[in-house]
Amino acid sequence: MNSSKNLWKRRVFLQTMGATAAGMTLSSCGINANRAPQKLSSAALAIEPVVDAKSLEKPDLTIGYVPVNDCAPLAIAWEKGFFRKYGLNVTLSREASWGTSRDGIIFGRLDASPVVCGAVTNARTGAEGARHAPLCAAMTIHRHGNALTMNRAMWESGLRPWQEYQGDLERFGQDFRRYFDSLAPEKRVWAVVLSSAIYEYFIRYLAAAAGVRPDKEFRIIIIPPPQMVVNMRIGAMQGYMVAEPWNTRAISGNENIGFTFAQGREIWQGHPDRLLAVMESFIDKYPRTYRSLVKAMIEACQYCSQPENREEVAQLLTNKSFTGAKLKLTRPGIVGEYNYGGFDNRSRVVKSLDTTVFYDLPENIKKVANDHSTFLWQSESLWLMTQATRWGQLPEFPKNAEELARKAWRTDLYREIAGEMGISCPKEDYKVEVAEAFIDKKAFDPSDPIGYLKSFEIRAQSPQKFFLS
Repeated sequence: MNSSKNLWKRRVFLQTMGATAAGMTLSSCGINANRAPQKLSSAALAIEPVVDAKSLEKPDLTIGYVPVNDCAPLAIAWEKGFFRKYGLNVTLSREASWGTSRDGIIFGRLDASPVVCGAVTNARTGAEGARHAPLCAAMTIHRHGNALTMNRAMWESGLRPWQEYQGDLERFGQDFRRYFDSLAPEKRVWAVVLSSAIYEYFIRYLAAAAGVRPDKEFRIIIIPPPQMVVNMRIGAMQGYMVAEPWNTRAISGNENIGFTFAQGREIWQGHPDRLLAVMESFIDKYPRTYRSLVKAMIEACQYCSQPENREEVAQLLTNKSFTGAKLKLTRPGIVGEYNYGGFDNRSRVVKSLDTTVFYDLPENIKKVANDHSTFLWQSESLWLMTQATRWGQLPEFPKNAEELARKAWRTDLYREIAGEMGISCPKEDYKVEVAEAFIDKKAFDPSDPIGYLKSFEIRAQSPQKFFLS
């Protein structure tokens, strides 16, 4: 069967699985906009606006969110009155999946929403599995905050959390390959929350680093976050990558079905996770409204970032309007006391503030002057394009990649808006991602994306046309 037919079959499979899983989520969990918060808190009502709503082109906004820890800045902006402070009357819409979150923006049901990193870039490029649309983002909601869960069978085969391999990728690869070779082809299934996005690329990146060809040796299916645990329990997949609290939920002592192999920060330290997306037309039609929205979200991210506020943030997320999960599930990823789990009664709690990064970058993350988590680097958008090309989701590396990144990731606007708040930003749009940031110790230099692509021994065999932008 030729390459184009393979891509077509995969697209149909992903769309079918995504639609099925979304339906399961809606029918079994009752997740819909009616469970979103309805009334402002007394704290929010007490806030004195600094922006007159009448001065905004569109003060009434509908903003989506998915019930995972990622929604923390949205929850804080609502509860603490940051939306109200900047003249916005926001209706929050609880979304069934990251696909509906993205498509809600594209089709006009939502004015804005967090989306999985990669959704904005791939909407611009039209990468396989992505709906083509002029999405834009000027800021991240957070970095990190996600993890890769493996099932109990993988533990019993001898696999352990990545930290216990002490950087020995070859030894991990041997364990991973041994387990993988023992599986029947139909069992070689991994789940992510959205096609052609950073979680899919992380699964592929890790597998390839271990010597397994993800383009030939397993399938990737799309499952909404709330359905990850139940689908692993029934054996639908070997592992999944998702945001918290759905990894913590799987470990021993909770659902007892798996363990965390690695947090996303161990695959790429400092990576962006969620972006605040809008359509390009929204920015053009409502520039003052957009500025208010970004300012409210920056303040919310700053609030979430403060160590003294994180217990409160974790507690707020347990509200049924947000994740509805127990505190023991929301807390680890927010306060930075993360338990990898396991089935040998060993404690694997790792304390680190970079478990989820909302604004301030911890000292262990290499950064340039005036860098902070909500600032978007256009070079990170280029990295996403290299992965889409690596796996054949794009027929070639875009000749206009820099232009696409500039239109999709609006660092120009972010600098202007942040400057109005007295926040300094990096002067450049590109930076080198150092080798130490990646699990395979392979640096990414955005000035040479083609050389980076060619450095990978495992990549989609067809097409392999790489062109310099």
